Amino acid sequence: MPLKFFLKLYARLAGLTALVLLLCVALFSGVNSVRSQFWHERFPEPLMRYLGADSAPAERYHWLSSLYDFQVVDAGELNLSPITLERLGYGQVVALDGRTGYRVLIANYSGKVIQLRFDEPYRDVAEAIALIVRSHMDAAAPEERDKKASRLSDSFHMNLRRVDEASVLPAGEVLDQVVTKGVVFYRDGPAADGHVLIQLSDGELFKMDMAPPFDLWAWPVTLLLIVVLGGILALVLFVALRAVDSNLRAVESVAVRIARGEMGARVGGGTGTLISRLAASFNGMAEHIQRLVQVQREMIHAVSHELRTPVARIRFGVQMIEDCEDQAGLQKQLDGIDGDIQELDQLIDEILTYARLEQGGPVFSLKEASVTDLVRQVVSEQQIIRSALTIEAHIEEGSEQWAMSDVEPRYIHRAIQNLVGNAGRYASSRVMVHCHIDEDNCRIDVEDDGPGIPEQDWEKVFTAFARLDDSRTRTSGGYGLGLSIVRRILYWHGGQAFVGRSDALGGARFSLVWPRKKPVEVVL
Repeated sequence: MPLKFFLKLYARLAGLTALVLLLCVALFSGVNSVRSQFWHERFPEPLMRYLGADSAPAERYHWLSSLYDFQVVDAGELNLSPITLERLGYGQVVALDGRTGYRVLIANYSGKVIQLRFDEPYRDVAEAIALIVRSHMDAAAPEERDKKASRLSDSFHMNLRRVDEASVLPAGEVLDQVVTKGVVFYRDGPAADGHVLIQLSDGELFKMDMAPPFDLWAWPVTLLLIVVLGGILALVLFVALRAVDSNLRAVESVAVRIARGEMGARVGGGTGTLISRLAASFNGMAEHIQRLVQVQREMIHAVSHELRTPVARIRFGVQMIEDCEDQAGLQKQLDGIDGDIQELDQLIDEILTYARLEQGGPVFSLKEASVTDLVRQVVSEQQIIRSALTIEAHIEEGSEQWAMSDVEPRYIHRAIQNLVGNAGRYASSRVMVHCHIDEDNCRIDVEDDGPGIPEQDWEKVFTAFARLDDSRTRTSGGYGLGLSIVRRILYWHGGQAFVGRSDALGGARFSLVWPRKKPVEVVL
């Protein structure tokens, strides 16, 4: 995977994760702020309504003033907002969050506002209720306390019961405190529901079980966050898969068009998309297929044309054999047929080699071999075949130390042989093979003193079955495949083959250039 693509994908995922987290935090805070306000008004509501229903709460429960700033005042004295006043007018319990805790307000039947201040609402409300319960239970006769406890439980929306079993008693520390204070708030665990242990004046114990405290992670909030998170991820996944599906459909459409014969159809893959690499590979494959189809058509046309002449000569030779009356004439025709068969064999070899190279190349097994030795071998072989010419090998000074190169020796030999043989067909008297090798590249130049090649035909000579109209014609031999084979061999070695004009000999100069060592593949 390319590093740039990985970093871009990582940045997008990180950004999406941060966005989702911010959204979840904002949603969590917003929902819980509403829930918190609702709970801080609903939890003390039984206490506030109980006080509001009393005709004289300030006198009856005057000891609440020192503990919870208990007041019964006119609404105008409290500097309340219009919305708060309106809510109080509707008989609602209002909780106002301040710097010193929550102020809880309710309007009584006479229009006065009852106010209590709680620093720790859950604990303070429970203790305030317990103090009121204790005062009523102390005033009741022992035989009426159970009925009184039931009525108070209904009024304050909690569970008040007599402690008559040792298993119900809390830890010893709580019991020590209830002896001195009379009322003790405690919990069985950090997040457990609250309880208040009450000791009456005659020593009887009652236990008060409170409603659950405010829970930030209540299941509706957790479920909402899960739904929102899942919805966002589903939306992102849908958008991403929709883009991938659209790109895949584009590739599928182009594949169908190519199957119908539209060889020029290509996928327009944009950079940075998940499908861009597939599009690039698909387009490369399509171009290769298009080129193979074109080569196949050219080969079929050219091969049919090239085979016609030797086959016709063989047919003519066979007919002539029937009319031969002497041994000399018969031998002449047989020699001609043998030459034509040899020409056919060479043509088939050239065609098969070219086809293998065009269809993706042979299975190259690159290994270290001496390029200078290959040059000398080809020169010595061609000198024997073309004894009338002077074929020289010029190895530059310093090239021998870099002579070992990663090549397929058989094919590099074939490429050099084709160039030297081609030069020998058109040279007047001399062919020179120049070899230059350095640390990075290998270069071989084959020059002759023949008529040369016009500049406008320099690229044409590498086309399969191509022949020029001037001196390089059928009479010089060849089938127009040699230089095409050379170019394909260099292509599979990662190099190039090109033609120019020889400054030293005045004829053509063919050059082969390829990297001396294959690149090392680094796995990231």
